[in-house]
Amino acid sequence: MGWLCYNDYIIAKCGESSNVPELKVQWFYRFLHSTYFWHPSALAVLLYHYGGFPYLAWGLIAFVVQSVGHIWGERTWNTRDTSTNNRWTGMFALGEGWHNNHHAFPNSARHGLEWWQFDLTWELIKFLELVRLATDVKLPTEAEKKRMKTLLRAPSTNQAK
Repeated sequence: MGWLCYNDYIIAKCGESSNVPELKVQWFYRFLHSTYFWHPSALAVLLYHYGGFPYLAWGLIAFVVQSVGHIWGERTWNTRDTSTNNRWTGMFALGEGWHNNHHAFPNSARHGLEWWQFDLTWELIKFLELVRLATDVKLPTEAEKKRMKTLLRAPSTNQAK
């Protein structure tokens, strides 16, 4: 939920939402904006109610990946967003913490693109491919990786204050 609480960082990195002025006049989006903190709280209650602690943990891990993955970490690829790779989230979330890799190559089945980037989800996908339960598994090509590296250089790391 960090992106909810750390709005100044996102505004500093991305600017105000001046590209969508029509959203500020629609009642539904004004309602969402004024009650934004209650939505994940309600989701947590629902997840716990319907699935117990495992569902709640799953929901919290998803929030951690989104929060940490856009604030703290290293930027390997030149994406047009604030996504980062965070090794602690990568291990904790079974590979989903390599968020900058995911944003750079959204069609890739593998988020941990380097040998040292732990990605248990990728290991599961490889197994499913081996037993023919997963097909047409996609990975970024070397040409795609080179193209992402040669775009305008973004800052190498994001450090929140």
